[in-house]
Amino acid sequence: MSDLDSVGARDNWTCWLCDEPVDSEGSVNGDLGPSADSFFVVKAKKGEKAVERLAHRACNTMKGKNDPVIQWRQDLMVFEPAPIIQTVERLMKKGGKEAIGRCADKRDADAAAQWLLDRLSRFAPDQKFTVDITQGGGQFVLMLRSA
Repeated sequence: MSDLDSVGARDNWTCWLCDEPVDSEGSVNGDLGPSADSFFVVKAKKGEKAVERLAHRACNTMKGKNDPVIQWRQDLMVFEPAPIIQTVERLMKKGGKEAIGRCADKRDADAAAQWLLDRLSRFAPDQKFTVDITQGGGQFVLMLRSA
């Protein structure tokens, strides 16, 4: 298991589940205190690799056996957003790119792309992603690509 301080610093002391600040000085036994959440990344021909992400202790505990969901931020104007976790897991296994949402204008698409890359930096910190914005049919499509 990694040092909690290094995981926290890498994740900017932000919970990957709720996207709220984690108290770096908080007790690891307190609800808002820091906790490391491990998950396994399957790498083709390399086996499984454990990666740790920062979470509030309460968020990590509540996740339990339920599949976590990363909610799109409500102020982002993204239409028909794809489920983030499932899309990322598919891309991590097979590579390539997938449409993850649509926006009505370029400004909304840029804001959504920036937010998504920030969230993914905490969800899958060892994986690199890019978001391509493609214009067509009066909309801007966000294409998430595994780098």
